Amino acid sequence: MNANEIREVDARGLACPMPVIELARAIEEVPVGSQVRLLATDPAAEVDVPVWCRMQRHRLHDRDTADGVSTFMVERRR
Repeated sequence: MNANEIREVDARGLACPMPVIELARAIEEVPVGSQVRLLATDPAAEVDVPVWCRMQRHRLHDRDTADGVSTFMVERRR
């Protein structure tokens, strides 16, 4: 995987804390500078993902919610 590719993690249907755990696993598998797109239906992800990104020093580029699915674009920074 190169830095321009986007890894997608489908955490729809998973309850807290699993979306963040799946995101953490995926971030470790991509190179620095790559992005991971996380799909989640757990409402707690709206709070948990931005907090996790700040704590782990990764960049949350974008987030959107449509039809009950939250989409987060996270860049691995370290």
